[in-house]
Amino acid sequence: MSTDQNFSRPGAVDLAGLTAAAANNTGQPTGAGARGSYVLPVTEADFEQVAAQSVRYPVVLVLTSTQAPGADQVVDDLTDAVNAQEGRLILGVVDVQSDPRIAQALQVQAVPTAIALIAGQMAPLFQGTVDKQRIVDLIAQVVQLAVANGLSGRATPVSTASVPEAAGEQADPRFAAADEALEAGDFQRAVEEFDKVLKNAPRDAQALAGRAQAALLARTSEVDPGVVAKADAAPTDIELGFAAADFELVTGDVARAFDRLLGLVRVTRDVERDKVRERLVELFETRGAADPEVKRARRLLSAALF
Repeated sequence: MSTDQNFSRPGAVDLAGLTAAAANNTGQPTGAGARGSYVLPVTEADFEQVAAQSVRYPVVLVLTSTQAPGADQVVDDLTDAVNAQEGRLILGVVDVQSDPRIAQALQVQAVPTAIALIAGQMAPLFQGTVDKQRIVDLIAQVVQLAVANGLSGRATPVSTASVPEAAGEQADPRFAAADEALEAGDFQRAVEEFDKVLKNAPRDAQALAGRAQAALLARTSEVDPGVVAKADAAPTDIELGFAAADFELVTGDVARAFDRLLGLVRVTRDVERDKVRERLVELFETRGAADPEVKRARRLLSAALF
């Protein structure tokens, strides 16, 4: 196959024909890669199931072949970019040699080709080989577009089911109700369920992180992308700053989100400063203490406060 770059066929795609062809194949999508990956192989048997997830979060498809020059590197770069988004989208890898009908349904003539599915609508990303930074930028744009259209669900790591639990490692039953709410996209209920856990264990790190993530998703479920420009134009407005930082965080611009709130810490005093500090610390919880940006922002926060 060639690697013609002129690919632009946006719009909805009717994939119903694949279902009948796969009726006798009961295979389920299995996880690919390391534990915690958001990448999975996609076949005709599970294509409809994977595509249906795009009503909750974006699904990026990469159609590839072992015979296409540079395709393996594109898949590797997409894998890194998608996994870095920590469940804000998933990547499905289609081998066009094994499943040519998927390529036919999507009208793909050359590989590698990457396509995003957002709420069932197809948005072509690129065709042929592109550099890694371009892929990172495109994935960030997909997440931003999804959030702007009200899609802020989180995927669970697709490889978890295929990796045996480590000795003694089991799902914590305390979080069952919160996990169920997150899976259903009911982020406010998830916050309430995490609060129940925190009532009995106020310093539980997992519960604090889970609550922070659920609260962030609840706040950004209907976010206005224009809030960033509004906050930039009013740098001392706390509520606009909070909303803009939330938007930047869920779209992957972590450093800018933290720096925005650090700026508010520096220009506020007393009760307002405490309010900003508390929100910043809450956002730290969504990333984890080991995150380099969290470590950097914590140092800057200490300097700003003292």
